[in-house]
Amino acid sequence: MGLTELHEYHLEPPRPMRDYLEFEKPIREIEEKIEKLAAAPPGKSNPQDEIRKLRMKLAQVEHDLYNKLTPWQRTQLARHPQRPSTLDYISALFRDFLEFHGDRSFGDDRAIVGGFARFNDRSIMVIGHQKGKTLKERMQRNFGMPNPEGYRKALRLMRMAEKFGRPIVTFIDTPGAYPGIGAEERGQAEAIARNIYVMSRLSVPIVSVVIGEGGSGGALALGVSDRVLMLEHGVYSVISPEGCAAILWDDPAKIPDAASALKMTAKDLVDLHIVDEVIPEPLGGAHRDPGAITERVAKSLTNQLSQLSELSIPELLNQRDRKYRSIGAVNGLVATPQ
Repeated sequence: MGLTELHEYHLEPPRPMRDYLEFEKPIREIEEKIEKLAAAPPGKSNPQDEIRKLRMKLAQVEHDLYNKLTPWQRTQLARHPQRPSTLDYISALFRDFLEFHGDRSFGDDRAIVGGFARFNDRSIMVIGHQKGKTLKERMQRNFGMPNPEGYRKALRLMRMAEKFGRPIVTFIDTPGAYPGIGAEERGQAEAIARNIYVMSRLSVPIVSVVIGEGGSGGALALGVSDRVLMLEHGVYSVISPEGCAAILWDDPAKIPDAASALKMTAKDLVDLHIVDEVIPEPLGGAHRDPGAITERVAKSLTNQLSQLSELSIPELLNQRDRKYRSIGAVNGLVATPQ
């Protein structure tokens, strides 16, 4: 196979099986019609004109749908089973990843992965939630819901990064910390609180990226950073829409209303000065073009780490302190240390 053939092959990669969300039904119907026409045996009629019309219709439907997503629809996209995970980004963006295991106290929590790696010839520590892809993997990783030993593993790695002067990159993608009895007995709340406390004072740059859903303290335990980046269809909230609807209304039908009220989308959080940068996703979500979203994440990480590396440690800590004290400020007033 020559260079020309290889180039053409990469332009038209085989399309993976696609999982459709409920609100994507109109897209599914059109794509199924296109596939049926394309697979039809040769005959007197030429289906190419019909296929061309359907593709034009598909492009318009996708544009209209994905540019008018509700917060609940964005939540569903953030949870899409084919969405790139932490390990996907590590594999695509970093070299020489050396994963560390265990919290040196209880065990190894596979819902959190982390270790040293190289990014643009810079040595960093990368840590993130990992949900898994198949049902078996999701069960092994507890569906991305860490136990306290997971947060203590993350804390061990962050302190190691500080010891060696390495920046930290975290990928956030969890419905929340695991709420089981065992997790509570082993100090779930304390583990999360300690991560938040320690991250606020770490003397190395920290950049967090919300790649899917960021749920409650389970997400915040990896999210107290100098820069919080968020994918366009990610969500970040104190509680899930389902939990909010159950507590406030005791009515599952109110879940879409809860998603809107929580102000959990990227646009909402930028307006509230909680998120620093929104990374645009390919039309239809990150899973539709993993290569494109990987390039965009890489560009944003490069820019943010370059900016932060120019700050002295006192400047870094002061800027981080002011960032979080200014969240929720009223009439421009910012809380100051007593």
